[in-house]
Amino acid sequence: MSLRIVLVEPQEAGNVGAAARVMKNFGFDDLRIAGKHPQLLPVAGWWASGADDLLANATLVPTLAEAIGDAHVTVATTSSRGRTTPADMTPVDLAQLYATLTSEQTLALVFGREDSGLTRDELVSCQRTAVIPTHPQFPTMNLAQSVGVFCYELSQIAPARTARELAPAALIERLHERAEALLLEVGFLHENNPARIYDDLRAIAGRADLDAREATILLGVLRQIEWKLRN
Repeated sequence: MSLRIVLVEPQEAGNVGAAARVMKNFGFDDLRIAGKHPQLLPVAGWWASGADDLLANATLVPTLAEAIGDAHVTVATTSSRGRTTPADMTPVDLAQLYATLTSEQTLALVFGREDSGLTRDELVSCQRTAVIPTHPQFPTMNLAQSVGVFCYELSQIAPARTARELAPAALIERLHERAEALLLEVGFLHENNPARIYDDLRAIAGRADLDAREATILLGVLRQIEWKLRN
């Protein structure tokens, strides 16, 4: 299985370098940076301290969607600070999920900005959410430290062999777009705030870990309903 670390608009080059270093500590090398970022060199190289190759091979993409579109499992990390609902998983839970993937499948683990984390839209574009349980009086962690905690847990898990083909994130997002549009059309969602209910439906779908066949079937169901409504 493959782990991809995605940093969304990191603000400090040193944090990018330190994240690259800790990834290499635990045997991971797929780093993607989405959106704007600071000039990485030379500061990121100093902090990478031996992981310069990983830093040099990092993939830069303009959007989060491009960073995760071909991944089979997408997980947004978030701080426990100010959350009104619990995140799906801890690092240990995520490692157990990671263990179910095959060598051809990719888990994309997404980290947000140092000062503000991920936006709501970025969070819901991922199938699952994960949080590191920290002391309530000091819940936020440094970006590279957070990457390290997750990388350590995932490095301890041996892959399971399974033929189940999980759906790529881009296919899941297409399913959500069609479903939300249809539910708006039939009046199940309210136009002034469709996310209030649909975010819960996203979470349900995320926990289902849909495979490619299941997602394609659901898209077919939506298309048939759309056709029936228009005819």
